[in-house]
Amino acid sequence: MAKQKGFIRIKGSIGGLTFYEQKGKSLIRETGGVDKKRIESDPAFKRTRENMSEFGASATIGKAFRMGFASIIKTMAGTNIVGRIVKIMKQVNSVGSGLRGQRNFEFLPNKVLLEGFEFNLTAPLDAIFYAPYDAPSLDTNRSIATWKIPDFNTDNFINAPEGATHFRLVLNTTVLSDYKYDITLKAFKPVNEDENETNGLAFSGDIRLGGLVGGTTTLTVDLGFGAVLPNSVAIISAIGIIFYQEINGNLYELASDNAMRIDVIG
Repeated sequence: MAKQKGFIRIKGSIGGLTFYEQKGKSLIRETGGVDKKRIESDPAFKRTRENMSEFGASATIGKAFRMGFASIIKTMAGTNIVGRIVKIMKQVNSVGSGLRGQRNFEFLPNKVLLEGFEFNLTAPLDAIFYAPYDAPSLDTNRSIATWKIPDFNTDNFINAPEGATHFRLVLNTTVLSDYKYDITLKAFKPVNEDENETNGLAFSGDIRLGGLVGGTTTLTVDLGFGAVLPNSVAIISAIGIIFYQEINGNLYELASDNAMRIDVIG
């Protein structure tokens, strides 16, 4: 370790040296780390390569999952949602069949790892919306998701944020394919690429807070498949609630306490 002198301070790496600051001092050290080519070929780094392969795939598949909720995820998501999703994908991968570094991502057999996922940990759905309802159901093709919420009193079953005057219920359904390792490409690929990330979003009408809703609310998402989907894809349905404030006859979406949760995977 050496110290930098002079009034010009360099930060970064040049010629095998790294310039950095520590406790107010400008220091220099040799650039460390293992050469990339060695990691890619040295038998001593076999486990490292396996871990890198599966972690990278977990991030890629996590992105595919998020794309299924792209139209609403910014409204519903809390902090660190990307890292939380990648962690779950790695859990799915860790119980998948195959060799280390090439283990499959299989979602229907491991749906318990995803069901109940809260998009915002600071606003879990059960703490915001707790009216009685049945989980969303699927038709025989697993193409049409339906969520029915019987009439309820909004004063008793919604914990609305301050200033909210209205709300809308939400059903978002998406397809997530299993992923398998392609030895030729040396990468994980979706088993059902055409169906993967297909999604749909349904909103209720604007419902005023205070008293009864006035009837059953039914939300339907039709993914458009004409045949029964294989078990190598999971149909993921998330339900949620968005709050609004009415000002001069216009509704404005509130930024807090919107909640969404994966309720069922079929």
